[in-house]
Amino acid sequence: MTATAASSAREQPAPSTAPPTAQKPARDPWFDNAKMLLVALVVVGHSWTLLPETWVIDRTYNWLYLWHVPAFVLVTGYLSRKFTYSRRNLRRLVTTVVLPYLVFEGLFALFRVHVGGETLERLWLNPHWPLWYLTVLFMWRLATPALRQLPWALPVTIGVSLLGGLFSVETFDVNRALGLLPFFAAGVLAGDRVIDLVRSRRARLAALVVLPAGVVVAHLVESRLASEWLYYRTSYGALDAGPLEGMAIRLGLIALALAMVVSVLAWIPRRGGWFSALGAGSLVVYLFHGFFVKGAEYAGFEEWAGGHALLSFVLATSVCVVVALTLSWRPVRKPLEKVVTPAP
Repeated sequence: MTATAASSAREQPAPSTAPPTAQKPARDPWFDNAKMLLVALVVVGHSWTLLPETWVIDRTYNWLYLWHVPAFVLVTGYLSRKFTYSRRNLRRLVTTVVLPYLVFEGLFALFRVHVGGETLERLWLNPHWPLWYLTVLFMWRLATPALRQLPWALPVTIGVSLLGGLFSVETFDVNRALGLLPFFAAGVLAGDRVIDLVRSRRARLAALVVLPAGVVVAHLVESRLASEWLYYRTSYGALDAGPLEGMAIRLGLIALALAMVVSVLAWIPRRGGWFSALGAGSLVVYLFHGFFVKGAEYAGFEEWAGGHALLSFVLATSVCVVVALTLSWRPVRKPLEKVVTPAP
Protein backbone atom coordinates (compact mmCIF):
# COMPACT_ATOMS: atom_id res chain seq x y z
CA MET A 1 0.00 0.00 0.00
CA THR A 2 1.18 3.54 -0.65
CA ALA A 3 2.17 5.44 2.45
CA THR A 4 1.36 9.13 2.06
CA ALA A 5 2.65 11.60 4.60
CA ALA A 6 0.07 14.37 5.05
CA SER A 7 0.57 17.12 7.58
CA SER A 8 -1.15 20.44 8.20
CA ALA A 9 0.87 23.61 7.88
CA ARG A 10 1.38 25.44 11.14
CA GLU A 11 2.57 28.91 11.82
CA GLN A 12 5.98 29.27 13.44
CA PRO A 13 6.77 25.55 13.63
CA ALA A 14 9.03 24.47 16.44
CA PRO A 15 12.52 23.48 15.31
CA SER A 16 13.18 19.78 15.26
CA THR A 17 16.43 17.85 15.21
CA ALA A 18 14.76 14.57 14.20
CA PRO A 19 15.70 13.30 10.74
CA PRO A 20 12.97 13.55 8.14
CA THR A 21 10.89 10.44 7.61
CA ALA A 22 11.47 8.93 4.18
CA GLN A 23 8.34 8.34 2.20
CA LYS A 24 7.79 5.02 0.52
CA PRO A 25 7.73 5.33 -3.27
CA ALA A 26 4.23 5.32 -4.68
CA ARG A 27 3.15 2.00 -6.17
CA ASP A 28 2.31 2.00 -9.86
CA PRO A 29 -1.20 0.50 -10.28
CA TRP A 30 -0.23 -0.71 -13.75
CA PHE A 31 2.44 -3.02 -12.35
CA ASP A 32 0.15 -4.24 -9.58
CA ASN A 33 -2.56 -4.99 -12.14
CA ALA A 34 -0.01 -6.87 -14.23
CA LYS A 35 1.32 -8.83 -11.25
CA MET A 36 -2.16 -9.86 -10.14
CA LEU A 37 -3.24 -10.88 -13.64
CA LEU A 38 -0.08 -12.86 -14.30
CA VAL A 39 0.01 -14.71 -10.98
CA ALA A 40 -3.66 -15.60 -11.40
CA LEU A 41 -2.81 -17.03 -14.83
CA VAL A 42 -0.01 -19.05 -13.24
CA VAL A 43 -2.63 -20.71 -11.04
CA VAL A 44 -4.96 -21.22 -13.98
CA GLY A 45 -2.22 -22.63 -16.19
CA HIS A 46 -1.17 -25.13 -13.54
CA SER A 47 -4.76 -26.32 -13.13
CA TRP A 48 -5.06 -26.91 -16.87
CA THR A 49 -2.47 -29.69 -16.57
CA LEU A 50 -5.24 -31.72 -14.90
CA LEU A 51 -7.59 -31.35 -17.87
CA PRO A 52 -8.03 -33.93 -20.64
CA GLU A 53 -6.13 -33.47 -23.86
CA THR A 54 -8.48 -32.04 -26.47
CA TRP A 55 -7.84 -30.00 -29.60
CA VAL A 56 -9.05 -26.75 -28.01
CA ILE A 57 -7.60 -27.22 -24.50
CA ASP A 58 -4.14 -28.20 -25.76
CA ARG A 59 -3.87 -25.20 -28.06
CA THR A 60 -5.29 -22.79 -25.50
CA TYR A 61 -2.71 -24.08 -23.02
CA ASN A 62 0.11 -23.58 -25.52
CA TRP A 63 -1.10 -20.07 -26.39
CA LEU A 64 -1.05 -19.11 -22.71
CA TYR A 65 2.37 -20.62 -22.10
CA LEU A 66 3.86 -18.85 -25.11
CA TRP A 67 3.79 -15.60 -23.15
CA HIS A 68 2.49 -15.68 -19.58
CA VAL A 69 5.59 -17.06 -17.81
CA PRO A 70 7.89 -14.81 -19.92
CA ALA A 71 5.65 -11.87 -18.96
CA PHE A 72 5.85 -12.80 -15.28
CA VAL A 73 9.64 -13.00 -15.56
CA LEU A 74 9.91 -9.69 -17.42
CA VAL A 75 7.81 -7.84 -14.84
CA THR A 76 9.92 -9.43 -12.09
CA GLY A 77 13.05 -8.19 -13.86
CA TYR A 78 11.73 -4.65 -14.06
CA LEU A 79 10.87 -4.64 -10.37
CA SER A 80 14.36 -6.05 -9.59
CA ARG A 81 16.29 -3.52 -11.67
CA LYS A 82 17.48 -1.47 -8.67
CA PHE A 83 18.93 -4.46 -6.83
CA THR A 84 22.47 -3.90 -5.54
CA TYR A 85 24.75 -5.79 -3.20
CA SER A 86 23.82 -3.55 -0.27
CA ARG A 87 23.29 -5.14 3.12
CA ARG A 88 19.60 -4.23 3.02
CA ASN A 89 19.02 -5.78 -0.41
CA LEU A 90 20.93 -8.94 0.42
CA ARG A 91 18.97 -9.30 3.65
CA ARG A 92 15.71 -8.91 1.73
CA LEU A 93 16.91 -11.46 -0.82
CA VAL A 94 17.32 -13.94 2.01
CA THR A 95 13.99 -13.18 3.71
CA THR A 96 11.86 -12.96 0.56
CA VAL A 97 13.48 -15.64 -1.62
CA VAL A 98 15.83 -17.99 0.23
CA LEU A 99 13.81 -18.55 3.41
CA PRO A 100 10.49 -19.01 1.58
CA TYR A 101 12.19 -21.55 -0.69
CA LEU A 102 13.59 -23.53 2.23
CA VAL A 103 10.27 -23.46 4.10
CA PHE A 104 7.90 -24.16 1.23
CA GLU A 105 10.07 -26.76 -0.46
CA GLY A 106 9.83 -28.69 2.81
CA LEU A 107 6.13 -28.03 3.42
CA PHE A 108 5.13 -28.88 -0.13
CA ALA A 109 7.27 -32.02 -0.10
CA LEU A 110 5.53 -33.18 3.08
CA PHE A 111 2.16 -32.50 1.45
CA ARG A 112 3.02 -34.38 -1.73
CA VAL A 113 4.54 -37.35 0.05
CA HIS A 114 2.12 -37.82 2.94
CA VAL A 115 -1.11 -36.66 1.28
CA GLY A 116 -0.46 -37.54 -2.34
CA GLY A 117 1.77 -40.56 -1.84
CA GLU A 118 4.37 -39.21 -4.24
CA THR A 119 8.09 -39.98 -4.15
CA LEU A 120 10.46 -37.03 -4.32
CA GLU A 121 14.22 -37.03 -4.72
CA ARG A 122 17.02 -34.52 -4.15
CA LEU A 123 14.92 -32.26 -1.95
CA TRP A 124 16.12 -28.62 -1.97
CA LEU A 125 18.77 -29.40 -4.62
CA ASN A 126 16.30 -30.14 -7.42
CA PRO A 127 13.40 -27.68 -6.92
CA HIS A 128 10.04 -29.39 -7.07
CA TRP A 129 6.97 -27.92 -8.69
CA PRO A 130 6.26 -25.04 -8.35
CA LEU A 131 9.23 -23.85 -6.25
CA TRP A 132 11.63 -23.56 -9.18
CA TYR A 133 10.84 -19.88 -9.57
CA LEU A 134 12.45 -18.96 -6.27
CA THR A 135 15.75 -20.65 -7.10
CA VAL A 136 16.05 -19.00 -10.51
CA LEU A 137 14.95 -15.66 -9.06
CA PHE A 138 17.79 -15.89 -6.56
CA MET A 139 20.28 -16.36 -9.40
CA TRP A 140 18.73 -13.61 -11.52
CA ARG A 141 18.73 -11.11 -8.66
CA LEU A 142 22.41 -11.72 -7.99
CA ALA A 143 23.10 -11.21 -11.70
CA THR A 144 21.12 -7.95 -11.89
CA PRO A 145 23.99 -5.50 -11.25
CA ALA A 146 26.06 -7.24 -13.94
CA LEU A 147 23.17 -7.14 -16.41
CA ARG A 148 22.84 -3.39 -15.93
CA GLN A 149 26.52 -2.89 -16.77
CA LEU A 150 26.87 -5.49 -19.52
CA PRO A 151 27.09 -4.01 -23.06
CA TRP A 152 24.47 -5.46 -25.39
CA ALA A 153 22.99 -7.32 -22.43
CA LEU A 154 19.80 -8.46 -24.17
CA PRO A 155 21.53 -10.07 -27.20
CA VAL A 156 24.10 -11.62 -24.85
CA THR A 157 21.41 -13.16 -22.63
CA ILE A 158 19.59 -14.46 -25.70
CA GLY A 159 22.85 -16.15 -26.71
CA VAL A 160 23.17 -17.60 -23.20
CA SER A 161 19.63 -18.96 -23.47
CA LEU A 162 20.33 -20.56 -26.84
CA LEU A 163 23.55 -22.16 -25.62
CA GLY A 164 21.87 -23.26 -22.40
CA GLY A 165 19.63 -25.57 -24.39
CA LEU A 166 22.67 -27.65 -25.29
CA PHE A 167 23.03 -28.88 -21.70
CA SER A 168 20.86 -30.49 -19.06
CA VAL A 169 21.42 -29.19 -15.52
CA GLU A 170 18.51 -29.91 -13.21
CA THR A 171 20.23 -28.81 -9.99
CA PHE A 172 18.51 -25.61 -8.79
CA ASP A 173 16.81 -25.54 -12.20
CA VAL A 174 19.83 -23.92 -13.82
CA ASN A 175 18.48 -24.86 -17.26
CA ARG A 176 15.35 -22.79 -16.73
CA ALA A 177 17.36 -19.90 -15.24
CA LEU A 178 19.42 -19.75 -18.44
CA GLY A 179 16.50 -20.36 -20.78
CA LEU A 180 14.29 -17.59 -19.39
CA LEU A 181 17.15 -15.16 -18.70
CA PRO A 182 16.42 -12.92 -21.74
CA PHE A 183 12.99 -12.04 -20.36
CA PHE A 184 14.41 -11.10 -16.97
CA ALA A 185 17.13 -9.04 -18.67
CA ALA A 186 14.52 -7.28 -20.81
CA GLY A 187 12.73 -6.21 -17.64
CA VAL A 188 15.94 -5.06 -15.93
CA LEU A 189 16.95 -3.00 -18.97
CA ALA A 190 13.54 -1.47 -19.63
CA GLY A 191 13.57 2.24 -18.86
CA ASP A 192 10.71 4.68 -18.56
CA ARG A 193 10.68 5.30 -22.32
CA VAL A 194 10.31 1.59 -23.01
CA ILE A 195 7.48 1.26 -20.48
CA ASP A 196 5.73 4.28 -22.02
CA LEU A 197 6.04 2.65 -25.44
CA VAL A 198 4.61 -0.62 -24.10
CA ARG A 199 1.64 1.29 -22.68
CA SER A 200 1.08 3.30 -25.86
CA ARG A 201 -1.87 3.18 -28.23
CA ARG A 202 0.48 1.98 -30.98
CA ALA A 203 1.35 -1.10 -28.92
CA ARG A 204 -2.32 -1.84 -28.28
CA LEU A 205 -3.05 -1.72 -31.99
CA ALA A 206 -0.10 -3.99 -32.78
CA ALA A 207 -1.39 -6.44 -30.17
CA LEU A 208 -4.50 -6.99 -32.31
CA VAL A 209 -2.22 -8.69 -34.84
CA VAL A 210 0.41 -10.25 -32.57
CA LEU A 211 -1.87 -12.07 -30.14
CA PRO A 212 -3.93 -13.83 -32.85
CA ALA A 213 -0.65 -14.80 -34.54
CA GLY A 214 0.21 -16.59 -31.33
CA VAL A 215 -2.79 -18.84 -31.89
CA VAL A 216 -1.19 -20.11 -35.10
CA VAL A 217 2.10 -20.77 -33.33
CA ALA A 218 0.28 -22.53 -30.49
CA HIS A 219 -1.20 -24.88 -33.09
CA LEU A 220 2.23 -25.49 -34.63
CA VAL A 221 3.73 -26.24 -31.21
CA GLU A 222 1.02 -28.80 -30.55
CA SER A 223 1.11 -30.42 -33.98
CA ARG A 224 4.85 -30.33 -34.81
CA LEU A 225 6.78 -29.72 -31.59
CA ALA A 226 5.77 -30.23 -27.95
CA SER A 227 4.61 -28.06 -25.07
CA GLU A 228 7.89 -28.86 -23.33
CA TRP A 229 9.59 -26.30 -25.61
CA LEU A 230 7.64 -23.56 -23.83
CA TYR A 231 9.17 -24.34 -20.42
CA TYR A 232 12.77 -23.48 -21.43
CA ARG A 233 14.08 -26.26 -19.19
CA THR A 234 14.80 -29.25 -21.43
CA SER A 235 17.86 -29.78 -23.61
CA TYR A 236 17.45 -29.84 -27.37
CA GLY A 237 18.64 -33.44 -27.50
CA ALA A 238 15.88 -34.54 -25.12
CA LEU A 239 13.42 -32.78 -27.43
CA ASP A 240 14.71 -34.71 -30.46
CA ALA A 241 16.30 -31.64 -32.04
CA GLY A 242 19.85 -31.04 -33.14
CA PRO A 243 21.84 -28.07 -31.77
CA LEU A 244 21.21 -25.69 -34.67
CA GLU A 245 17.58 -26.71 -35.06
CA GLY A 246 17.01 -26.38 -31.34
CA MET A 247 18.59 -22.93 -31.18
CA ALA A 248 16.54 -21.77 -34.17
CA ILE A 249 13.30 -22.96 -32.57
CA ARG A 250 14.13 -21.39 -29.22
CA LEU A 251 15.13 -18.11 -30.86
CA GLY A 252 11.81 -17.98 -32.68
CA LEU A 253 9.91 -18.71 -29.46
CA ILE A 254 11.82 -15.99 -27.58
CA ALA A 255 11.09 -13.41 -30.30
CA LEU A 256 7.40 -14.28 -30.41
CA ALA A 257 7.16 -14.38 -26.61
CA LEU A 258 8.64 -10.88 -26.30
CA ALA A 259 6.18 -9.56 -28.88
CA MET A 260 3.25 -11.25 -27.13
CA VAL A 261 4.38 -10.02 -23.71
CA VAL A 262 4.42 -6.44 -24.95
CA SER A 263 1.02 -6.97 -26.58
CA VAL A 264 -0.56 -8.26 -23.37
CA LEU A 265 1.02 -5.61 -21.16
CA ALA A 266 -0.20 -2.94 -23.56
CA TRP A 267 -3.77 -3.78 -22.60
CA ILE A 268 -3.20 -3.81 -18.82
CA PRO A 269 -5.29 -1.02 -17.22
CA ARG A 270 -3.27 1.84 -15.75
CA ARG A 271 -5.83 2.83 -13.15
CA GLY A 272 -5.78 1.63 -9.58
CA GLY A 273 -8.65 -0.03 -7.76
CA TRP A 274 -9.54 -3.19 -5.90
CA PHE A 275 -7.72 -5.38 -8.42
CA SER A 276 -4.44 -3.49 -8.27
CA ALA A 277 -4.61 -3.55 -4.46
CA LEU A 278 -4.39 -7.34 -4.68
CA GLY A 279 -1.11 -7.17 -6.61
CA ALA A 280 0.86 -6.92 -3.37
CA GLY A 281 -0.06 -10.53 -2.64
CA SER A 282 1.49 -12.15 -5.72
CA LEU A 283 4.12 -14.07 -3.74
CA VAL A 284 1.51 -15.45 -1.33
CA VAL A 285 -0.61 -16.60 -4.27
CA TYR A 286 2.35 -18.24 -5.96
CA LEU A 287 3.57 -20.14 -2.91
CA PHE A 288 0.20 -21.36 -1.62
CA HIS A 289 -1.66 -22.15 -4.84
CA GLY A 290 0.20 -25.44 -5.33
CA PHE A 291 -1.57 -26.96 -2.32
CA PHE A 292 -4.93 -26.27 -3.99
CA VAL A 293 -3.92 -27.61 -7.40
CA LYS A 294 -2.29 -30.74 -5.98
CA GLY A 295 -5.19 -31.15 -3.57
CA ALA A 296 -7.60 -31.19 -6.50
CA GLU A 297 -5.43 -33.80 -8.21
CA TYR A 298 -5.37 -36.02 -5.12
CA ALA A 299 -9.15 -35.63 -4.77
CA GLY A 300 -9.65 -37.17 -8.23
CA PHE A 301 -10.41 -34.05 -10.27
CA GLU A 302 -8.23 -35.24 -13.14
CA GLU A 303 -10.17 -38.50 -13.49
CA TRP A 304 -13.50 -36.70 -13.34
CA ALA A 305 -12.34 -34.08 -15.85
CA GLY A 306 -11.54 -36.83 -18.34
CA GLY A 307 -15.25 -37.31 -18.97
CA HIS A 308 -16.26 -33.62 -18.70
CA ALA A 309 -13.79 -31.70 -20.85
CA LEU A 310 -15.68 -28.43 -21.34
CA LEU A 311 -17.18 -28.31 -17.86
CA SER A 312 -13.85 -29.11 -16.20
CA PHE A 313 -12.13 -26.38 -18.23
CA VAL A 314 -14.66 -23.76 -17.13
CA LEU A 315 -14.69 -25.02 -13.54
CA ALA A 316 -10.90 -25.19 -13.16
CA THR A 317 -10.43 -21.73 -14.65
CA SER A 318 -13.14 -20.13 -12.53
CA VAL A 319 -12.12 -21.76 -9.26
CA CYS A 320 -8.45 -20.89 -9.78
CA VAL A 321 -9.27 -17.24 -10.37
CA VAL A 322 -11.24 -17.23 -7.13
CA VAL A 323 -8.37 -18.94 -5.29
CA ALA A 324 -5.89 -16.36 -6.58
CA LEU A 325 -8.11 -13.43 -5.64
CA THR A 326 -8.85 -14.88 -2.21
CA LEU A 327 -5.21 -15.59 -1.37
CA SER A 328 -4.25 -12.02 -2.32
CA TRP A 329 -7.17 -10.48 -0.38
CA ARG A 330 -5.68 -8.50 2.48
CA PRO A 331 -7.47 -10.28 5.39
CA VAL A 332 -6.24 -13.61 4.02
CA ARG A 333 -2.87 -12.42 2.73
CA LYS A 334 -1.60 -10.70 5.87
CA PRO A 335 -1.56 -13.80 8.14
CA LEU A 336 -0.02 -15.90 5.36
CA GLU A 337 2.74 -13.33 4.77
CA LYS A 338 4.12 -14.21 8.22
CA VAL A 339 4.89 -17.66 6.82
CA VAL A 340 5.97 -16.46 3.37
CA THR A 341 8.29 -13.65 4.45
CA PRO A 342 9.26 -14.13 8.10
CA ALA A 343 10.61 -11.01 9.77
CA PRO A 344 14.41 -11.01 10.05
